[in-house]
Amino acid sequence: MTFPSPTLPAADPAAVFLGYLDYFRSMVLTRVAALPPDAQSTSRLPSGWTPLELLKHLRYVELRWIEWGFEGAPIAEPWGDQRDDRWHVAPGETLDSLSAELRDQGAHTTAVVRGTDLAVVGAPGPRWAGDPPATLSRILFHLVQEYARHTGHLDIVAELAGGPVGE
Repeated sequence: MTFPSPTLPAADPAAVFLGYLDYFRSMVLTRVAALPPDAQSTSRLPSGWTPLELLKHLRYVELRWIEWGFEGAPIAEPWGDQRDDRWHVAPGETLDSLSAELRDQGAHTTAVVRGTDLAVVGAPGPRWAGDPPATLSRILFHLVQEYARHTGHLDIVAELAGGPVGE
């Protein structure tokens, strides 16, 4: 997948958001899969996170912002990517299972975006902690920022592990 060109005309802002989210999601999935298995589950950083934990975190980021936040769906464990104030991958969670969950979450996000005007305000609920819910466009800006930031983090980890880097 190639980076969405900022010079191509775009009549549909939703398609622009989805293009960037699809690109970053694809880069994260590809980059983690290209790492040797031990590098997928080992941290090379002082903060201690692993590439598999990042996959799980990004799935939960989309879950929290789209399903729990925007849609107001009841989510039993919206912070299920965390244990003891850090990202966590449980025994038995694998590259394949975490990748499938992230892809499925991305498909859900895509369906919501394709079926909803970007100006629609999210449903009230616990995600907002008493603040007014955000519009779908604002949430999507946040998701693109989150993915871009973490894709850059993963580039550094992949380089340290001798894996592929760059676009």
